[in-house]
Amino acid sequence: MPFFDHVAELRRRLIIVAVSIIVLSMALYTWSWPIFNFMMAPIRPLLPSKFAAFGAFDTFTIRFQVAFYASLVAGFPIIIWQIGAFFLPALKEKERKYVIPTFFVAVLLFALGVTFCYEVILHVGFQWILAQGGDALVVVPDAKLFMQGVGLLLLGFGIGFELPVVVFYLVIFNIVPYKKLRQQWRVVYVVLMVVASSATPDWSPWTMGGLFVSLGILYELSMLLARITLRKRIAAQKAEELALYGETDDDTGDES
Repeated sequence: MPFFDHVAELRRRLIIVAVSIIVLSMALYTWSWPIFNFMMAPIRPLLPSKFAAFGAFDTFTIRFQVAFYASLVAGFPIIIWQIGAFFLPALKEKERKYVIPTFFVAVLLFALGVTFCYEVILHVGFQWILAQGGDALVVVPDAKLFMQGVGLLLLGFGIGFELPVVVFYLVIFNIVPYKKLRQQWRVVYVVLMVVASSATPDWSPWTMGGLFVSLGILYELSMLLARITLRKRIAAQKAEELALYGETDDDTGDES
């Protein structure tokens, strides 16, 4: 398609996403306080008092904020499907067979990331953060700020867990060859560290470390999956290099 047709298609997809999020936010607004209590359950035992609102309009804005974060989580399948649908026309016929399976995998990984953050990270992470005040500070739980922190952590882990899908498509479309990713593993892990520190809104070693370790494990699993799926292509590329150069500069330790 011409460039402006691509822009029009992108605009159409973005409108679908925006309308979906708005509708979901309006629907979930009624259930905002039960959702808020559920989201705050892992950290509530750590707080010295109930959550507080400090502004005249906070009771409204907090409810809308809760509904918005919940709509992003609930609407993630719509978001990821619209992204895939935008790129689908550019794929070859043999490449399109991966779209549906990876869509379900992406939704599952997002749910696993959110669940992992909720069940494992939130309590320990906030426990470390609140302990930094010692006896010198008394924390007044601002509902708005705590909601932002929890919401960003849940979304950060959910999006971070999409790494295997990203790696799979980079390799399957040969955007970044498998061999290059394997050889440049040091660079990859530095990038993962930067992503982990950027995706978490605090400096807690538990949140950043938990996300970094999770991304490292997911990266290695995605590389294993890519190697199994593309074993014929990898073998053919290696044979071609052997034919051209007689030997490769492959790191046998990385390939073992």
